[in-house]
Amino acid sequence: MDFLSAAVMLFLILDPLGNIPVFHSVLAGTPAPQRRRILVRELFIALAVLLVFLFAGQWILRFLGLEQSSLSIAGGVILFLIALNMVFPSKGVHADVEKDDPFIVPLAMPLIAGPSAIAALLLLATSQPGRIWEWAGALGVAWFLSAIILLASGRLMELIGRRGLRAVEKLMGMLLIMIAVQMLLNGVKAYLD
Repeated sequence: MDFLSAAVMLFLILDPLGNIPVFHSVLAGTPAPQRRRILVRELFIALAVLLVFLFAGQWILRFLGLEQSSLSIAGGVILFLIALNMVFPSKGVHADVEKDDPFIVPLAMPLIAGPSAIAALLLLATSQPGRIWEWAGALGVAWFLSAIILLASGRLMELIGRRGLRAVEKLMGMLLIMIAVQMLLNGVKAYLD
């Protein structure tokens, strides 16, 4: 995988367009200046969590006794399930969301720094550890683009509406399903070799 492919994959996994309606419902009663402050804080917390897993991923896997093939298979399964939820959303997933000032949960984790993003970063870090700074750059690009989209979410909601956002999210979900299947196949192939 090259830098651009990794950045695109991570951007799709972070799913900023799919998170816009959830972010708006969580922060609905919050005044605009405070909403922006909360959003920036949660974006940086998510970035910190993702960077920890990127740089400490190999140590975490060694500590748990996991092989790269099992990570690839598990990451593919998790990513596949999340992508399926993007294409075929279920109702009421975020009903128990905090309404005041959400801290870390659910905005930073699991909406931005979710299990599929963590699994993808662990997979990148363990499959080609010599390129860790390249993966950090790809994460930075994906996070930055996601941050811009989420910070401009009010305008995007007005521009393309909820139905337009759903259509884009479904398209992103289809792309993620293909990436997830490839991750799963790579894991099975690595296990059998």
